[in-house]
Amino acid sequence: MLGAMQNWDLRVTHIIDHAAREHGTREILTHWADGSETVTTWAGIRDDALKMTQALRRLGVKPGERIATLAMNHSRHLVSWYGAVGVGGVLHTVNPRLFDDQLEYIANHAEDQVLLYDAAFQPLVDRMKPKWTTIKHYICYDNGEFEQWIGAEDGDTQWAQGDERDPCMLCYTSGTTGNPKGVLYEHRSTMLHAITSVQPPIFDLDARSVMLPVVPMFHAASWGLPWGGAAAGIKFVFSAVNDPVVLCELMNREKVTHSAGVPTVWLSMFQHMDAAGVTLPTLRQAIIGGSAAPRFMIERLMRAGVNVAHAWGMTETSPIGTTGAKCWNWDLLSFDEQVDVKMMQGRVPFGVELRCVDLDDPAKVLPRDGQTSGALQVRGPWVIKRYFKAEADATVEDQWFDTGDVAILHPDGTLQLTDRTKDVIKSGGEWISSVELENAAMSHPAVAEAAAIGIYHPRWDERPILVVVTKTGAEVSADEIKTHLAVSVAKWWLPDAVEFVAEIPHGGTGKVSKKDLREQFRDYKLAD
Repeated sequence: MLGAMQNWDLRVTHIIDHAAREHGTREILTHWADGSETVTTWAGIRDDALKMTQALRRLGVKPGERIATLAMNHSRHLVSWYGAVGVGGVLHTVNPRLFDDQLEYIANHAEDQVLLYDAAFQPLVDRMKPKWTTIKHYICYDNGEFEQWIGAEDGDTQWAQGDERDPCMLCYTSGTTGNPKGVLYEHRSTMLHAITSVQPPIFDLDARSVMLPVVPMFHAASWGLPWGGAAAGIKFVFSAVNDPVVLCELMNREKVTHSAGVPTVWLSMFQHMDAAGVTLPTLRQAIIGGSAAPRFMIERLMRAGVNVAHAWGMTETSPIGTTGAKCWNWDLLSFDEQVDVKMMQGRVPFGVELRCVDLDDPAKVLPRDGQTSGALQVRGPWVIKRYFKAEADATVEDQWFDTGDVAILHPDGTLQLTDRTKDVIKSGGEWISSVELENAAMSHPAVAEAAAIGIYHPRWDERPILVVVTKTGAEVSADEIKTHLAVSVAKWWLPDAVEFVAEIPHGGTGKVSKKDLREQFRDYKLAD
């Protein structure tokens, strides 16, 4: 027997229909790279997306085919998110920070048919065109080309229909080992993710929210914000450049209430704010993910009255996994205790399940005791089942996806990340968290960035060394760093050496590349 409710498939075109119908006049502002600004609305985004749907059909794009974008954050890019799925296609957001061999691989592996791109990436496009074998059509967002392309249409059309399990978006991981892997989102998973993302414990979005997302639209589905933002009818303030001077000016002028970005974004923002003597009086929600935020960053934002949603997720989880939701006894905690809570990665929303298994025996599920660390696994309706073009269900065993993270689960479900399985340092049979070492080092006032890696040791197998970038004009010695660390980490965790460098290598998503750092120090010798 079936239920008696209406048949309303969970397809993401319902989101833009809702935004245009219920929040049609809500503004979407774009600050372009040349300093100019444009304003549209949710109704305008829908109108242009319908025209793009017609234009893609005129190009012969069929349902299921991939439409790629190579672009920063702006309203034309947002139109493409809905225009691509409107024709029944799959939106493929390409990360321009990847290396050429990665860009060649993912476009050909995805079999992209159309590429829409920013003029700033014209040299990259010209360089890669001979290597991209499947792309038939190139359309530039700038110089009036995109508007002319969709302007030839009248928008009098319908969204493609289909099953809610149809694919709608493709994002590739950064490929720290081997080729990047594609994660193929479906309409149903994306709709459930969007509905969840607007909730108060997650991004806390409603029609009053003004969001300036610094996280790029090409990275991990921009944390789902273009979908969730439309569902809530928020005002978007986009910037095609990530200059902290521009971002601060936009935040204050447009009375931004929400922002989202990786910790390095906030580091550059703080430096500008301190130098210029400016504050962000309207900001009330800072979503920080991508890597662990140092304590001083969380403290500073909280003292300014900003709620920090310290989040964990990955491309394979669409990407929401956990956020730093306030616990039931939040108001009973001291400020330092509240910061302790926010330092961890928070708890899952309904729809996500977590567990940790033993690093040496994956069949052993570990207790949620707040002490035992293990390999973190996840499952849920917006978690990957298998990678794009992988053999059926080859990625996930018993619906548990191995995240590659090392974590502790607390009795109340709070997630505390301690490392990556490939980055954790095993010394004398015991595990040392590189993340905790790095966070402790980053709390030193002279340290701008720090990374810990394991180096071969003839007696202990591995010992940690700490690689440090100091703040401009600051001076600090290795012994001073070790003395600072000794206050917050176990004595046997202290690095055997502290090395100062001009910069630490980063990958295409802005995260520290431990692989490149280990290669840089591969011949490093420690004393017996």
